[in-house]
Amino acid sequence: MTRLVAVLGALVVAVSISGPASAAGWEPINGTGSTWSQNALDQWRRNVSANYGMQVGYTGSGSSAGRTDYINGAVDFAVSEIPFQSNPEDGSPPEVPPRGYAYMPIVAGGTAFMYHLNIGGKRVTNLRLSGAVITKIFTGSITKWNDPEIQSDNPGLAMPDKAIVPVVRSDGSGSSAQFSLWMSKQHPDLWTAGMRSQFPIPANGKGQARSDGVAGYVSQAYGEGAITYVEYSYAIESGFPVAKVLNAADYYVEPTANSVAVALLQAQINTDAASAEYLTQILDGVYNNGDPRTYPLSSYSYMIVPTVVGGTFTEAKGATLGAFGSYMLCEGQQQAADLGYSPLPMNLVLAGFDQIKRIPGAGSASVDPNACNNPTFKPGDSPSSNQLALTAAQPAECDRRGPNQCTTGTAGAKEDTPVTGTGGGGSAAGGAAGPGAADAPVAGGPAAAGTAVYDEFGNLISGDGAVAGVATASPFTIGDDGWGWEESVMLGAVVLLLGAVILPPFLSPRLRRANGPGDTSTTGAAR
Repeated sequence: MTRLVAVLGALVVAVSISGPASAAGWEPINGTGSTWSQNALDQWRRNVSANYGMQVGYTGSGSSAGRTDYINGAVDFAVSEIPFQSNPEDGSPPEVPPRGYAYMPIVAGGTAFMYHLNIGGKRVTNLRLSGAVITKIFTGSITKWNDPEIQSDNPGLAMPDKAIVPVVRSDGSGSSAQFSLWMSKQHPDLWTAGMRSQFPIPANGKGQARSDGVAGYVSQAYGEGAITYVEYSYAIESGFPVAKVLNAADYYVEPTANSVAVALLQAQINTDAASAEYLTQILDGVYNNGDPRTYPLSSYSYMIVPTVVGGTFTEAKGATLGAFGSYMLCEGQQQAADLGYSPLPMNLVLAGFDQIKRIPGAGSASVDPNACNNPTFKPGDSPSSNQLALTAAQPAECDRRGPNQCTTGTAGAKEDTPVTGTGGGGSAAGGAAGPGAADAPVAGGPAAAGTAVYDEFGNLISGDGAVAGVATASPFTIGDDGWGWEESVMLGAVVLLLGAVILPPFLSPRLRRANGPGDTSTTGAAR
């Protein structure tokens, strides 16, 4: 009997310590798509698994593959930087899903130009490039690093006589689409192919699949001289620099969380609910934003969520997807800057909430902006406000186009680069504070890396020892899914345990009479 009590007690403890994470009984969900936003998604999946027992599977197979999987009903959600294509550039049939869907913004960031270049045996970390030069590099018309146009962008560097290897995506990619769209809008005389998910490989270039593929090529020893377009997060993760890109105000700017936040203040959103591209982004204002702090190739990524049951998706999975969506839009955004992205502003969060409401089974998900712990806004803010943009510093004078060039490193390579050219140097940390800097600290990014950030529950989110690769995000409010199998098991175990404790005193006299005075069985011996 003692052994039975111990076993039942252990069962109760085992069920109890699964706690609220598994007690909710979340149905596993699965998705595919973008590698541009995969670093953020992977962190958030780890967080909800550790904190709530949610199992969210995701394969970064590229935006095109994700949209195809959604059309085929093979996944519960997809992630893409661009919407379904009514006229794909490869001549394939229009992308028409057989079930309802909505575009939910999930994370913002900058398409960066990660590179690998040495001068005199020293790594270059402060490269600057104008839009026209970038376009010429990726169309193969500029092939040497000492090309006069590149040298003009970089007066502080004696550019080497070395071949450029542009590394592009070989698979269907939202990154390729975003980059090519920007070139077609800003430099139509140099790039005439329009928006392309399938990027043509230049004669002097290389093709690699996935974001980690292009970043991996550049980061290898044989990648010296190479440059690629990839999400800023991958350059940070790889420990490599990115080029500062010339903006409309004539400043060379890095795609930090703050510079992306400032840029996206000029983004427009398709607000026509009847449109097939409802909530998709219009970035012309971003490309030409006159604010000196802006990064011109800023954008955001979508999760394509179902609005009807179908394929692998069920209403039970909708509860998980809705809760995960709410987590991404709110608590998850606290880690965006540390992961190399920019937190979504309030207007996009509100738009995302509207899409969560359309997911079957997601009725218990939190869609209250006043309970949303997102770093870009606080309760009472207007949807047009952005705390990151309010506090973002102005660029340093040495980042202005001219005879001087800041020597400060970028992205994952923060070491300074010595002046080897004819121009002067300077520090990129010398920029003036933004209009609200005296009232609030800059959220995220290198300037705030050592500052501890806590949520409303007192849990450490980032800074002061928090590591972005570890599940540190805190609990948030998740609706009650009702009574599940875990609760039934726990109740049954408690009833059995109580029976094991209460019944023996009543049964003991009968057992003694049945055994008799000469009985030497275990029961009698225990007597």
